[in-house]
Amino acid sequence: MQAGVALTAYLVNESRARRPELAADPLAAAWIPEPDRPGVKELWQGFADTVYPHDDLVVALRGRFIADVLAEALATDPDTVLVVCGAGFSSYPWLLPFRTAVEVDLPDMAAAKEHRAAELTAEGTLPRREVRHLGADLGSAADRDAVAAAVRELSAGRPVAYVVEGVLFYLPPADALAVAGLGADFGGTSVSAVSYWPAAASGSRVLAAQREWFRSRAVPPEASYQTNAELTGLFGRPLRDLGPEDLQRRYLGGVQVPESELIPEYVAVAVAG
Repeated sequence: MQAGVALTAYLVNESRARRPELAADPLAAAWIPEPDRPGVKELWQGFADTVYPHDDLVVALRGRFIADVLAEALATDPDTVLVVCGAGFSSYPWLLPFRTAVEVDLPDMAAAKEHRAAELTAEGTLPRREVRHLGADLGSAADRDAVAAAVRELSAGRPVAYVVEGVLFYLPPADALAVAGLGADFGGTSVSAVSYWPAAASGSRVLAAQREWFRSRAVPPEASYQTNAELTGLFGRPLRDLGPEDLQRRYLGGVQVPESELIPEYVAVAVAG
């Protein structure tokens, strides 16, 4: 198994696989190669015992909401191009019939995703899709410019649905906001969905335990937080901004676990116009 930030991709997929009906992602487990499954399960249980046992709830809800936002974008225009930064082993291009998709992650992670996608496509687990995997350091302005140029070329004037999932936390504040707003450089982004940690939750007990656990595994030691006001100013319009309790009400009909017991991850959605 890989270490560092890439390790979170294994945790995300294991969490989604543990809540298949809630996550609505039947492909989540398939991304984990069979030889790695015991180690991934052990890793997840260690995280659950040390940090908190509800990552499956938070990650499943996050992915379900983003998938719904993307489905709305496709229903509005079937030619919409999907762009996902911090793609990890997410399944969006294969769960939804996007004709073209771009996935961006650190170079090693992007290469691993491309290789695994080819394996799963060859065996018939994944439908065939046009997905371009870009390796980039989103903390680099030059790499962000290169991503924007590649998306403009590939989208060729078509609307873009832009997802930034699980990545802003690992970037310095200025770079985090630059990544959140990168869709403005694509030349036609119809919707952006950005997951983030709100500044008001920076003192979270659960978040402190998560940071300590990740620091021991080569994940950047500092965390980045944003506010609704910052993101609203960035996008220039009011946002749909849902936190863990909002998402539980949306998909479970009520709050089963209070936000104080969860990683306080929010998803902000900005629609063009």
